[in-house]
Amino acid sequence: MDNPHQQLVNTKRWVIKIGSALLTKVGEGLDLERIRWLSGEIAELRSQGKEIVLVTSGSVAAGMQKLGWTTRPAALHQLQAAASIGQMDLIQAYASECSKHDILTAQILLTHSDLSDRERYLNARSALHSLLELGVLPVVNENDTIATDEIRFGDNDTLAAMTANLVEADVLVILTDQDGLFDSDPRQNPDAKLIAASAASNPELDKMAGEGSGSLGRGGMATKLSAARRAARSGAATVILSGKEPENLRYLAAGAGVGTLLWPDDEPITARQQWLMGHIPKGRVVLDNGAVDVVRQQGSSILPIGVKLVEGTFSRGELVVCVDKQGREVARGLVNYNIDEAGRIIGHASNEIESLLGYVDEPELIHRDNLVITD
Repeated sequence: MDNPHQQLVNTKRWVIKIGSALLTKVGEGLDLERIRWLSGEIAELRSQGKEIVLVTSGSVAAGMQKLGWTTRPAALHQLQAAASIGQMDLIQAYASECSKHDILTAQILLTHSDLSDRERYLNARSALHSLLELGVLPVVNENDTIATDEIRFGDNDTLAAMTANLVEADVLVILTDQDGLFDSDPRQNPDAKLIAASAASNPELDKMAGEGSGSLGRGGMATKLSAARRAARSGAATVILSGKEPENLRYLAAGAGVGTLLWPDDEPITARQQWLMGHIPKGRVVLDNGAVDVVRQQGSSILPIGVKLVEGTFSRGELVVCVDKQGREVARGLVNYNIDEAGRIIGHASNEIESLLGYVDEPELIHRDNLVITD
């Protein structure tokens, strides 16, 4: 296809992410004019029949301005305080501007643990789907007020990708202060060339991704590339697009070749597998060569006899990373036994589990229904 962006014209469900660098003016708080035009562009996309979920940064930056801070704090409790103050202004700004276009908004605050817990994951998914069916614009942000170092997403690019997986979006649009992904840093190299389109999995892209701009945000191009790959797991295309040009979103919807399009080139994984990928691993399982082969080729369950070593502090039902003997990740899955039990049964046949433990819950260490191949 001469213009790969043309494939976006008939897509329906978009997740749009906008970051702190665009939403805030250093020392001046929220950029209300930016929120105003973004609300107008979302209204235009909705008039074309598109369903929109907005993932926004800005609460911490808005709170910093209220508190008179000019440098983003490193201490988690200070970030939580800034977020709780800034969240009020941020959501009010969206609600006010969107109401001018007769758009009803709804605030959705998430932490990583919300998407790692199966019940809360399904609740979040149902809530978002219901809002879209009602014609409401969900406004999603990380719940910085209660997030901890262990459970935080780390940046809203990751949150946006996980939201795209959650709602099974067709397109993830990441608005940034650059025109897209370049083959080198355009701020340092005036001859840098924009990457118009590529497969998200293309390894050549990794060396092109640089650091973010400014002191307010957490995500640079590397996180945007990582987000594109995460979104691709559910079949979503990602566009890294300049949010400085007010009409870029409508140009994109019309099939114009703006920004960098990163398309998915692997088969989408199931919703359950997406949920598994959202977990925070609690341990590691080292597989022998035979187990690696059957997992990769057949997607088979992992039996104790095929495991060489277990590491971590996991309990029954928690996520572990499965690696080969060289430490390369092969899969992720939920274990049927805790770390102590697993350590006693690895290397043994399944029919020996009862004699080793005095009982048997499952013949597999990890059942194939709770396993997702990642390499």
